Amino acid sequence: MTCQFSIKTFDELTSVDLYHILKARSQVFVVEQNCAYQDMDEVDFDCLHLVAHKDEALVGYCRIIAPESSTSAANTLPMPRIGRVLVLPKYRGEGLARQIMTHAIKHCRKKYGKKPIAISAQTYLLNFYESLGFVRASEFYLTDGLEHVDMVLPIIKKSKAKNLKLGGSEGSGFATKLLSFLLLILSLMFIAGLIYLMT
Repeated sequence: MTCQFSIKTFDELTSVDLYHILKARSQVFVVEQNCAYQDMDEVDFDCLHLVAHKDEALVGYCRIIAPESSTSAANTLPMPRIGRVLVLPKYRGEGLARQIMTHAIKHCRKKYGKKPIAISAQTYLLNFYESLGFVRASEFYLTDGLEHVDMVLPIIKKSKAKNLKLGGSEGSGFATKLLSFLLLILSLMFIAGLIYLMT
């Protein structure tokens, strides 16, 4: 699905923007999930609001919380958080949630530098967030009656990133050394066999 993405501070949102954001959040997190809780909170004032539009209609959303405003139970380091991730039901199954998260992650990296990124994920979405590189950082816990888990997207070190680009893994260094050692042994055995045959 092709969408347009916008990121605005709370003060940059128009009243129409805010209406559609709060309507979508209420539709997904309160009505659809049958969870009576106070969605609107003071955090919204300090967030960046990422909206996915299709033909000018809101189809998906998330908010980005700055590291200074964010605390994580899993880590005491200040890190940005992504929250309230949603895709309206009509637009699900087309990869839009992945696009939203990818945009949010890129924006966090650009705005806040190389810091881990935290989320509080509903546990039924654990595999989705793991596919984006997030790792579990807590035990499961209940928030407003729904099971959640803290997750963190760590920073990949350059050496690991090089291995990943080359199709290797952390164990590939060991495998290379083992193969080199075996080739050396075979070469020595071959030379020893030649010497034996010549004498």
